[in-house]
Amino acid sequence: MRTRRYLLLGLFGLFILIQFIRPDKSVPSVEASQDICTILAPPAEVTTMLKVACYDCHSYQTRYPWYSQIAPVSWWLANHINEGREHVNFNTFGAVSAGDRLELLEECSEVVLDGEMPLRSYTWAHPEARLSPEQRRLLAEWFSTHANGVGPNDEEEEAH
Repeated sequence: MRTRRYLLLGLFGLFILIQFIRPDKSVPSVEASQDICTILAPPAEVTTMLKVACYDCHSYQTRYPWYSQIAPVSWWLANHINEGREHVNFNTFGAVSAGDRLELLEECSEVVLDGEMPLRSYTWAHPEARLSPEQRRLLAEWFSTHANGVGPNDEEEEAH
């Protein structure tokens, strides 16, 4: 009984101590002109989907929930966000070479259409980020259209 008590006290103490190991949440300054929404001017519905379903992990505009303050969850989230930003960061889209942009857009289209993004672990905690099949199709088509080299001005010309 005494051993169990010391073990629980030790675990509680360890839990308190790890709270002082905080992940870096600093945000570098970025130019708004480099953001995918500025460069490609998506329709309002697509912009909303990007901001709600993608930007928390794939931009510097992360909205950290309350539980992101508690270790070890904070570490897991920080790692997840850093990996997401490394893969694609919509805030720095303009700094990527044209060829890499097309590849990123193609990949974004595929992972959204296949249901790989947004991650289930994310939508579980953020139900507002769940995309309907129609929303997935719309977002994937928008990515795909731009991956195929059609820009906002080209779309307008094709409509006429």
